[in-house]
Amino acid sequence: MNQLSFENYQKHADYSQLCGHRIAHWQSLGFQQQIDKPTIVFIHGFPSAAWDWHYQWKHLAGEYRLLSLDLLGFGLSDKPTDHQYSLLEQADIVQALLNSQGVKQYHILAHDYGDSVAQELLSRQDDSPNDVKILSVCFLNGGLFASHHRPLFTQKLLKSWLGGLVSHFMNKSSLSKGFNKIFAKHSPPSALEIDTLWQLIEHNNGKKVLPKLLSYIDERSQHGQRWVESMISTSVPLYFINGIHDPISGQHMLDHYIDIIPKSKTTALDVGHYPQLEAPKEVLALYQTFLNEVIG
Repeated sequence: MNQLSFENYQKHADYSQLCGHRIAHWQSLGFQQQIDKPTIVFIHGFPSAAWDWHYQWKHLAGEYRLLSLDLLGFGLSDKPTDHQYSLLEQADIVQALLNSQGVKQYHILAHDYGDSVAQELLSRQDDSPNDVKILSVCFLNGGLFASHHRPLFTQKLLKSWLGGLVSHFMNKSSLSKGFNKIFAKHSPPSALEIDTLWQLIEHNNGKKVLPKLLSYIDERSQHGQRWVESMISTSVPLYFINGIHDPISGQHMLDHYIDIIPKSKTTALDVGHYPQLEAPKEVLALYQTFLNEVIG
């Protein structure tokens, strides 16, 4: 599989001031002219960036309008060190990007941290309907239910009072070890994936903000009931693609989703925490089938 280099990723980025921050984002060719095509918004996970979606992006670009961004504190976007990061602010940023691009209705494909941002966006829509409408949400592995999220020991350390010290001593080797724990044994991260993700983390002194970004774990507990209630009651079609060998949010998260969400649509994949990288073709095919069902 041809993978997108850091240099090409950076080369094709656009930047906008959104909610007071410089945010990197991407849109497919002809985005503004192709308003008749369905729009897909990609929302990435922790600690990576919109780069994660490069395979799906490449193959969906001809049929859909695509929009993605590096959330605040991630990838090529601003990474303010003296800042209280919040999932709610990230949702504000996504909404600001949608407004700036004139998007009125859209589908969401989300992963990990991005799942929580998507849950917040869904909850807002159900609480206060507005002119911008979510048409569907597809979740990949993530902490959809705070009670079933199992963070790695390294994440717990980063979130603790030792976080600054731990992030200071992080390097590409430690990132590789961590990612090999959350990918399935038979689908480990490639050297290029580790190299690129490390460049994205290090960009703009990003290691320093990792401990602050982990406040999302507490926010999931704080807002989780509201989010889950929206998922249960919403009329928006939902789909959960889950890599079952993920120690953070694998089979146990999928089982709880099936128990909680009425008429749940799910697929279990024989991979780990990053299905879009570990099984890119399968994720693409499954997502296209889901979209075809939703769009009709």
